[in-house]
Amino acid sequence: MSAAVAVPQHKLHESPNSRSIEVFDWFITASTNPISNASECHELQTSLGLPLPEMTFGRNILTLEHRRSGWKYSFTTEGALRKVRNGELQEGDGGVKVGYADKWLKSRIGPTSTLPMPPTVQAKPYDWTYTTAYTGHESSNVSWIQADPDNPSHAIPMAELTRPDPILFYAEIPLFEDELHDNGSSNLLIRIRVMPTCIFILSRFTLCVDNVLFRTFDTRIYHSFASQPPLIIRETNGWEAPYDCVKRHLPRRDDLTPLTDPAFIAKILTSLSTEVSQKEGANTGWRELKRNVEIGILN
Repeated sequence: MSAAVAVPQHKLHESPNSRSIEVFDWFITASTNPISNASECHELQTSLGLPLPEMTFGRNILTLEHRRSGWKYSFTTEGALRKVRNGELQEGDGGVKVGYADKWLKSRIGPTSTLPMPPTVQAKPYDWTYTTAYTGHESSNVSWIQADPDNPSHAIPMAELTRPDPILFYAEIPLFEDELHDNGSSNLLIRIRVMPTCIFILSRFTLCVDNVLFRTFDTRIYHSFASQPPLIIRETNGWEAPYDCVKRHLPRRDDLTPLTDPAFIAKILTSLSTEVSQKEGANTGWRELKRNVEIGILN
Protein backbone atom coordinates (compact mmCIF):
# COMPACT_ATOMS: atom_id res chain seq x y z
CA MET A 1 0.00 0.00 0.00
CA SER A 2 1.43 3.39 -1.04
CA ALA A 3 2.17 6.04 1.54
CA ALA A 4 -0.38 8.79 2.05
CA VAL A 5 0.18 11.83 -0.16
CA ALA A 6 0.32 15.20 1.60
CA VAL A 7 -2.41 17.58 0.45
CA PRO A 8 -0.94 20.99 -0.43
CA GLN A 9 -2.48 24.26 0.65
CA HIS A 10 -5.05 25.34 -1.90
CA LYS A 11 -8.15 27.50 -2.31
CA LEU A 12 -11.35 26.69 -4.18
CA HIS A 13 -13.70 29.29 -5.64
CA GLU A 14 -17.12 28.61 -7.07
CA SER A 15 -19.83 30.59 -8.87
CA PRO A 16 -22.96 29.38 -10.68
CA ASN A 17 -21.10 28.65 -13.93
CA SER A 18 -17.44 28.38 -13.01
CA ARG A 19 -15.06 26.76 -10.55
CA SER A 20 -11.46 27.70 -9.81
CA ILE A 21 -8.53 26.44 -7.78
CA GLU A 22 -5.41 28.19 -6.54
CA VAL A 23 -2.59 25.77 -5.82
CA PHE A 24 1.16 26.48 -5.70
CA ASP A 25 1.83 28.95 -8.56
CA TRP A 26 -1.28 27.98 -10.49
CA PHE A 27 -4.71 29.52 -10.94
CA ILE A 28 -7.08 27.28 -12.89
CA THR A 29 -10.65 28.09 -13.95
CA ALA A 30 -13.26 25.88 -15.61
CA SER A 31 -16.39 27.60 -16.93
CA THR A 32 -19.37 25.49 -18.00
CA ASN A 33 -22.43 27.18 -19.43
CA PRO A 34 -25.61 26.20 -21.27
CA ILE A 35 -25.67 25.72 -25.04
CA SER A 36 -25.10 29.02 -26.83
CA ASN A 37 -28.25 30.97 -27.62
CA ALA A 38 -29.23 32.23 -31.08
CA SER A 39 -27.45 35.57 -30.70
CA GLU A 40 -24.23 33.95 -29.48
CA CYS A 41 -24.37 31.36 -32.27
CA HIS A 42 -24.88 34.06 -34.89
CA GLU A 43 -21.86 36.01 -33.63
CA LEU A 44 -19.59 32.95 -33.49
CA GLN A 45 -20.78 31.61 -36.84
CA THR A 46 -20.13 34.95 -38.49
CA SER A 47 -16.64 35.03 -37.03
CA LEU A 48 -15.79 31.46 -38.09
CA GLY A 49 -17.52 31.46 -41.47
CA LEU A 50 -18.90 27.94 -41.16
CA PRO A 51 -22.10 26.42 -39.75
CA LEU A 52 -21.86 25.54 -36.08
CA PRO A 53 -22.38 22.10 -34.54
CA GLU A 54 -25.90 21.42 -33.31
CA MET A 55 -24.79 21.77 -29.70
CA THR A 56 -22.21 24.53 -29.38
CA PHE A 57 -21.04 25.58 -25.92
CA GLY A 58 -19.50 28.84 -27.03
CA ARG A 59 -18.88 30.24 -23.54
CA ASN A 60 -17.24 27.15 -22.09
CA ILE A 61 -13.56 27.49 -21.36
CA LEU A 62 -10.71 25.97 -19.38
CA THR A 63 -7.86 28.30 -18.47
CA LEU A 64 -4.58 27.60 -16.70
CA GLU A 65 -2.35 30.42 -15.50
CA HIS A 66 1.15 29.92 -14.08
CA ARG A 67 1.50 33.14 -12.14
CA ARG A 68 5.25 33.09 -11.63
CA SER A 69 6.06 32.82 -15.35
CA GLY A 70 2.91 34.52 -16.69
CA TRP A 71 2.19 31.54 -18.97
CA LYS A 72 -1.48 30.98 -19.84
CA TYR A 73 -3.06 28.06 -21.66
CA SER A 74 -6.71 27.72 -22.65
CA PHE A 75 -9.22 25.42 -24.30
CA THR A 76 -12.11 27.23 -25.98
CA THR A 77 -14.90 26.31 -28.38
CA GLU A 78 -13.90 28.99 -30.86
CA GLY A 79 -10.30 27.82 -30.82
CA ALA A 80 -11.37 24.22 -31.45
CA LEU A 81 -13.68 25.11 -34.34
CA ARG A 82 -10.98 27.25 -35.98
CA LYS A 83 -9.05 24.00 -36.45
CA VAL A 84 -11.91 22.54 -38.53
CA ARG A 85 -11.19 22.67 -42.26
CA ASN A 86 -13.14 25.61 -43.66
CA GLY A 87 -13.29 25.14 -47.42
CA GLU A 88 -12.59 22.28 -49.79
CA LEU A 89 -10.93 19.32 -48.07
CA GLN A 90 -7.25 18.92 -48.86
CA GLU A 91 -4.93 15.93 -48.83
CA GLY A 92 -4.20 14.96 -45.23
CA ASP A 93 -7.45 16.43 -43.86
CA GLY A 94 -8.91 12.94 -43.44
CA GLY A 95 -12.04 13.82 -45.35
CA VAL A 96 -14.95 11.40 -45.10
CA LYS A 97 -16.87 11.17 -48.35
CA VAL A 98 -20.01 9.07 -48.20
CA GLY A 99 -23.21 8.93 -50.19
CA TYR A 100 -25.20 11.32 -48.01
CA ALA A 101 -22.40 13.86 -47.39
CA ASP A 102 -23.33 16.25 -50.21
CA LYS A 103 -27.02 16.14 -49.31
CA TRP A 104 -26.16 16.74 -45.64
CA LEU A 105 -23.90 19.67 -46.52
CA LYS A 106 -26.59 21.29 -48.64
CA SER A 107 -29.05 20.90 -45.76
CA ARG A 108 -26.69 23.01 -43.62
CA ILE A 109 -25.75 25.76 -46.07
CA GLY A 110 -28.64 25.82 -48.54
CA PRO A 111 -31.63 28.18 -48.62
CA THR A 112 -33.84 25.69 -46.75
CA SER A 113 -31.28 25.03 -44.04
CA THR A 114 -32.49 25.14 -40.45
CA LEU A 115 -29.07 26.56 -39.57
CA PRO A 116 -28.55 29.11 -42.35
CA MET A 117 -25.29 30.99 -42.71
CA PRO A 118 -25.42 34.66 -41.70
CA PRO A 119 -26.18 36.89 -44.70
CA THR A 120 -22.73 38.48 -44.46
CA VAL A 121 -20.98 35.11 -44.90
CA GLN A 122 -20.85 33.31 -48.23
CA ALA A 123 -21.84 29.66 -47.94
CA LYS A 124 -18.97 27.34 -48.81
CA PRO A 125 -17.85 23.75 -48.19
CA TYR A 126 -16.26 22.71 -44.91
CA ASP A 127 -15.43 19.51 -43.03
CA TRP A 128 -18.90 18.30 -42.15
CA THR A 129 -17.48 15.89 -39.51
CA TYR A 130 -16.01 18.81 -37.50
CA THR A 131 -12.71 16.92 -37.18
CA THR A 132 -10.32 19.07 -35.15
CA ALA A 133 -6.76 18.43 -34.02
CA TYR A 134 -7.06 21.15 -31.40
CA THR A 135 -4.46 21.01 -28.63
CA GLY A 136 -5.45 24.20 -26.80
CA HIS A 137 -3.71 27.53 -27.27
CA GLU A 138 -1.34 29.84 -25.43
CA SER A 139 -1.58 33.55 -24.71
CA SER A 140 2.14 33.67 -23.96
CA ASN A 141 4.56 31.45 -25.82
CA VAL A 142 6.65 28.61 -24.48
CA SER A 143 9.31 26.95 -26.63
CA TRP A 144 8.05 23.41 -27.16
CA ILE A 145 10.70 20.80 -27.96
CA GLN A 146 10.45 17.11 -28.72
CA ALA A 147 10.53 14.93 -25.63
CA ASP A 148 13.54 12.70 -25.05
CA PRO A 149 12.18 9.11 -25.02
CA ASP A 150 15.07 8.07 -22.75
CA ASN A 151 14.29 10.73 -20.14
CA PRO A 152 11.65 9.51 -17.64
CA SER A 153 10.75 13.11 -16.72
CA HIS A 154 9.60 13.66 -20.33
CA ALA A 155 6.86 11.01 -20.11
CA ILE A 156 3.44 11.19 -18.47
CA PRO A 157 3.63 8.87 -15.42
CA MET A 158 0.51 6.75 -15.81
CA ALA A 159 1.22 4.95 -12.53
CA GLU A 160 0.89 8.25 -10.67
CA LEU A 161 -2.37 9.07 -12.43
CA THR A 162 -3.91 5.74 -11.52
CA ARG A 163 -3.06 5.99 -7.82
CA PRO A 164 -6.04 6.63 -5.52
CA ASP A 165 -4.74 10.08 -4.56
CA PRO A 166 -7.20 12.76 -3.41
CA ILE A 167 -8.68 14.84 -6.21
CA LEU A 168 -8.52 18.52 -5.27
CA PHE A 169 -10.31 19.77 -8.38
CA TYR A 170 -12.18 18.11 -11.24
CA ALA A 171 -14.17 19.45 -14.17
CA GLU A 172 -15.66 18.31 -17.47
CA ILE A 173 -16.01 21.00 -20.11
CA PRO A 174 -17.95 20.11 -23.29
CA LEU A 175 -17.09 22.34 -26.25
CA PHE A 176 -19.37 20.98 -28.99
CA GLU A 177 -21.41 18.01 -30.17
CA ASP A 178 -23.17 17.19 -33.43
CA GLU A 179 -25.14 14.14 -34.55
CA LEU A 180 -24.17 14.59 -38.22
CA HIS A 181 -27.78 14.60 -39.37
CA ASP A 182 -28.43 11.30 -37.55
CA ASN A 183 -25.53 9.63 -39.34
CA GLY A 184 -23.16 9.40 -36.38
CA SER A 185 -21.69 11.82 -33.88
CA SER A 186 -18.85 14.27 -33.42
CA ASN A 187 -17.90 15.78 -30.07
CA LEU A 188 -15.10 17.40 -28.12
CA LEU A 189 -14.84 17.16 -24.33
CA ILE A 190 -12.14 18.47 -21.98
CA ARG A 191 -11.46 16.91 -18.58
CA ILE A 192 -9.12 18.21 -15.90
CA ARG A 193 -7.94 16.72 -12.60
CA VAL A 194 -5.78 18.47 -10.03
CA MET A 195 -4.21 16.13 -7.48
CA PRO A 196 -1.77 16.82 -4.64
CA THR A 197 1.21 16.12 -6.92
CA CYS A 198 0.14 17.18 -10.39
CA ILE A 199 -2.24 18.61 -12.99
CA PHE A 200 -3.64 16.36 -15.71
CA ILE A 201 -5.81 17.35 -18.68
CA LEU A 202 -7.40 15.13 -21.31
CA SER A 203 -8.94 16.76 -24.37
CA ARG A 204 -10.72 14.15 -26.51
CA PHE A 205 -12.30 14.59 -29.92
CA THR A 206 -14.42 11.60 -30.95
CA LEU A 207 -15.97 10.96 -34.36
CA CYS A 208 -18.30 8.19 -35.44
CA VAL A 209 -19.63 8.07 -39.00
CA ASP A 210 -22.12 5.20 -39.03
CA ASN A 211 -20.93 2.20 -41.04
CA VAL A 212 -17.81 4.12 -42.16
CA LEU A 213 -15.29 4.84 -39.39
CA PHE A 214 -14.39 5.81 -35.84
CA ARG A 215 -11.78 8.47 -35.09
CA THR A 216 -10.24 9.84 -31.89
CA PHE A 217 -7.80 12.69 -31.30
CA ASP A 218 -6.45 13.01 -27.75
CA THR A 219 -4.38 15.76 -26.18
CA ARG A 220 -2.93 15.01 -22.76
CA ILE A 221 -1.23 17.71 -20.71
CA TYR A 222 0.65 16.89 -17.53
CA HIS A 223 2.53 18.97 -14.99
CA SER A 224 4.25 17.76 -11.83
CA PHE A 225 4.35 20.33 -9.06
CA ALA A 226 7.76 18.92 -8.10
CA SER A 227 9.37 19.64 -11.47
CA GLN A 228 12.14 22.23 -11.38
CA PRO A 229 12.14 24.26 -13.52
CA PRO A 230 8.39 23.82 -14.06
CA LEU A 231 7.86 21.36 -16.91
CA ILE A 232 4.77 20.80 -19.08
CA ILE A 233 4.36 17.56 -21.03
CA ARG A 234 1.99 17.63 -24.00
CA GLU A 235 1.17 14.35 -25.72
CA THR A 236 -1.09 14.07 -28.76
CA ASN A 237 -2.44 10.93 -30.43
CA GLY A 238 -4.68 10.37 -33.42
CA TRP A 239 -6.32 7.02 -34.18
CA GLU A 240 -9.00 5.78 -36.56
CA ALA A 241 -10.33 2.49 -37.87
CA PRO A 242 -13.14 1.23 -40.08
CA TYR A 243 -16.53 1.03 -38.38
CA ASP A 244 -16.75 -2.75 -38.53
CA CYS A 245 -13.26 -3.14 -37.08
CA VAL A 246 -14.44 -1.47 -33.87
CA LYS A 247 -17.92 -2.98 -33.95
CA ARG A 248 -16.57 -6.52 -33.80
CA HIS A 249 -15.16 -5.76 -30.33
CA LEU A 250 -18.61 -5.16 -28.82
CA PRO A 251 -19.17 -7.17 -25.62
CA ARG A 252 -22.59 -8.17 -26.99
CA ARG A 253 -23.43 -8.20 -30.68
CA ASP A 254 -27.04 -7.22 -30.04
CA ASP A 255 -26.11 -4.12 -27.99
CA LEU A 256 -24.64 -1.22 -30.00
CA THR A 257 -24.75 1.20 -27.06
CA PRO A 258 -20.96 1.11 -26.42
CA LEU A 259 -20.42 2.54 -29.92
CA THR A 260 -21.77 5.85 -28.62
CA ASP A 261 -19.32 5.92 -25.69
CA PRO A 262 -16.09 7.88 -26.41
CA ALA A 263 -14.26 5.94 -23.67
CA PHE A 264 -15.16 2.58 -25.27
CA ILE A 265 -14.22 3.82 -28.73
CA ALA A 266 -10.85 5.09 -27.48
CA LYS A 267 -10.23 1.85 -25.59
CA ILE A 268 -10.73 -0.23 -28.72
CA LEU A 269 -8.77 2.08 -31.03
CA THR A 270 -5.81 2.16 -28.66
CA SER A 271 -5.89 -1.63 -28.24
CA LEU A 272 -5.48 -2.16 -31.99
CA SER A 273 -2.01 -2.43 -33.45
CA THR A 274 -0.47 0.87 -34.58
CA GLU A 275 -0.33 -0.62 -38.06
CA VAL A 276 -4.13 -0.70 -38.04
CA SER A 277 -5.06 2.43 -36.05
CA GLN A 278 -2.20 4.86 -36.77
CA LYS A 279 -0.94 3.82 -40.22
CA GLU A 280 -3.78 2.31 -42.22
CA GLY A 281 -6.58 3.90 -40.22
CA ALA A 282 -9.74 3.97 -42.31
CA ASN A 283 -7.78 4.81 -45.49
CA THR A 284 -8.61 8.51 -45.26
CA GLY A 285 -5.00 9.71 -45.32
CA TRP A 286 -5.57 11.74 -42.15
CA ARG A 287 -2.29 13.43 -41.23
CA GLU A 288 -2.92 13.18 -37.48
CA LEU A 289 -2.60 9.39 -37.33
CA LYS A 290 0.47 9.53 -35.11
CA ARG A 291 1.81 10.07 -31.61
CA ASN A 292 3.76 13.15 -30.62
CA VAL A 293 5.22 14.16 -27.24
CA GLU A 294 6.56 17.65 -26.53
CA ILE A 295 7.81 19.41 -23.44
CA GLY A 296 7.68 23.06 -22.50
CA ILE A 297 9.72 24.70 -19.74
CA LEU A 298 8.20 27.60 -17.80
CA ASN A 299 10.88 30.14 -16.96
